[in-house]
Amino acid sequence: MLANKWLDNVRSIMSDIENTQMENIRKAAEAMADSIQAERWVHTFGCGHATIPVEEMYPRIGSFVGFHPIIELPLSFFTHITGEMGIHQFLFLERVEGYGKEIMKSYNFDPRDTMWIFSHSGINNVNIDVALEAKRLGMKVIAYGSAAEAVGKTTRHSSGKTIFEIADIVVDSCAPAGDASVDLMNHRDKVGPVSTMAFVTTVWMTITTVAEILAERGVKLYIHPSHNVPGDTTARERLDEALAKYKERVAGI
Repeated sequence: MLANKWLDNVRSIMSDIENTQMENIRKAAEAMADSIQAERWVHTFGCGHATIPVEEMYPRIGSFVGFHPIIELPLSFFTHITGEMGIHQFLFLERVEGYGKEIMKSYNFDPRDTMWIFSHSGINNVNIDVALEAKRLGMKVIAYGSAAEAVGKTTRHSSGKTIFEIADIVVDSCAPAGDASVDLMNHRDKVGPVSTMAFVTTVWMTITTVAEILAERGVKLYIHPSHNVPGDTTARERLDEALAKYKERVAGI
């Protein structure tokens, strides 16, 4: 069954991540922990389906204050498919050089911050704009995506670089360049994309490592608890505490 084939592909990618990316995940987590311990931010950014890991990590049960999602609506909300904010517009916008720099103007950043960017291909202009501007502002840039598959690709950006060539730390998602992974009878194009599963896997491998590092340093984490567990009478209180902390810290950006 093709369902089993897809599962096999995802399991293989997860194993590849575990076998090849642990050192870089640790490096990324240490940089993020430094930002959070300094009461600064790990800003998270992506376009298209690469906004899914951004939305998955925070706000989320089991995550904690320190991650600041930057999601530009025209680069994420294209589920109208056609018409207003459709796929045609999205594909155009993610390739517009300069758009990422304009997005960055809407926020205040600090050299102690970390910019965490998700990009499967690594060649589109908005992500590269954000990475370059983050570096100009003194931030450490961390890129997650299909880095090995991007080697030799031609970037669309005038800098001549892919995002993986710009970033200080790179974690390879180990997903194939074409994303879809399952051959289908009588069809040229494959089905069953795997990049989202790869991104979400690396997200939680990273965030749990950040949590481990900060806990070992004695830093208090403001974790979002589940508020749906019977008998946990203080869950809402702990959630309110976390949200109050986020509100206090986000006021500066």
